[in-house]
Amino acid sequence: MMDDGSCSCNGIILASLCCSLASLFVSTHHPSSIIIMALSASEGVLLGLGNPLLDMSADVGHAYLAKYDLKEGTALLAEPKHMPIYGELPTLGQVDYIAGGAAQNSMRVASWLLNKPKVAGYIGCVGNDDNAKILRKECEKAGVSVHYMEDASTATGTCAVLIAEKERTLCTNLGAANNYKISHYQTPEISAIVDKANVFYITGYFLTVSPDTIVEIGKHAAEKNKTFIFNLAAPFIIQFFTDALKAALPYVDIVFSNESEAAALGEKMGWGSDLHEIAKKLAGWDKVNKAKSRTVVFTQGAKATIVFRDDTITEFKPIPLAADKIVDLNGAGDSFVGGFLAGFVQSQPLEKCIAAGHYCACEVIQRSGCTLPEKADFSF
Repeated sequence: MMDDGSCSCNGIILASLCCSLASLFVSTHHPSSIIIMALSASEGVLLGLGNPLLDMSADVGHAYLAKYDLKEGTALLAEPKHMPIYGELPTLGQVDYIAGGAAQNSMRVASWLLNKPKVAGYIGCVGNDDNAKILRKECEKAGVSVHYMEDASTATGTCAVLIAEKERTLCTNLGAANNYKISHYQTPEISAIVDKANVFYITGYFLTVSPDTIVEIGKHAAEKNKTFIFNLAAPFIIQFFTDALKAALPYVDIVFSNESEAAALGEKMGWGSDLHEIAKKLAGWDKVNKAKSRTVVFTQGAKATIVFRDDTITEFKPIPLAADKIVDLNGAGDSFVGGFLAGFVQSQPLEKCIAAGHYCACEVIQRSGCTLPEKADFSF
């Protein structure tokens, strides 16, 4: 699930970090040219769409994962056999309740690093319940303007974040998030918000909910020469939602992926297993807005972030971090994207955007879940 671009450690933790931090990108142009039009961090310039979820984070151990046939370090949608988890977790010990959902996390982190409210907005579907109130409160406290669609008939979605030796496994019950409708996107209120934004961010998880909305955002971005940024999110998206992914990609200007998602894409598309070749193929995929080359970035955990641009590979090293300082890896990829976006909406060069992403991911993995210290210690 979107993660990476964070910090180096040793041994098994290094390998875990490589797989967990799942969201970065590769570029097909020079650092200064990825931003076609000058951007400023003005109100409403950044808009995320996705599945708003309340994370239930708990340290459960490997035996609990085995009980529910869950593979460590993966992300999946809950099946009927997984549903007891959500009632069971509170009985097992401490559970942290944290505003979640990949794109929503990234908006919160971007807002935190910018230290400027209402630059980032977010759209998704929630229920009319206490969990929705928690999400709204946490986002607004972080400075994110939320524009939720409400479905009173369905509970707000939840994500069981199951920690075993610092690695996280995500099991998501989408709930109301699964009921987002394009009709909400088409309302005058939301249309005005979309018109105001210049940068859009959506993850592959939203392909399971409203692929038609993703395409409409893509068309808008292409027609107005705005920037559409997309995250592959998880291997299962590539494996089982391939047609929807292929329909969205032609509108995408920047693609984030970690190495496991990139490998899944290479296998599905018949592009082989070499990450450099997969990046090149992805960058060259059919594109509607030909005024911009596609940027693609692959993270590899503790290994260098691969950036492909102008047929040239560039690598950026993550921030070194001792293994004993890592609390868990949940939200590392989301926070990398958040940091990157904070730089991008200020027209920062590519290298600085990546540095901001690495910094945010490094901060998050030293805490429980996608949470942040009061103030950032990073300057653009």
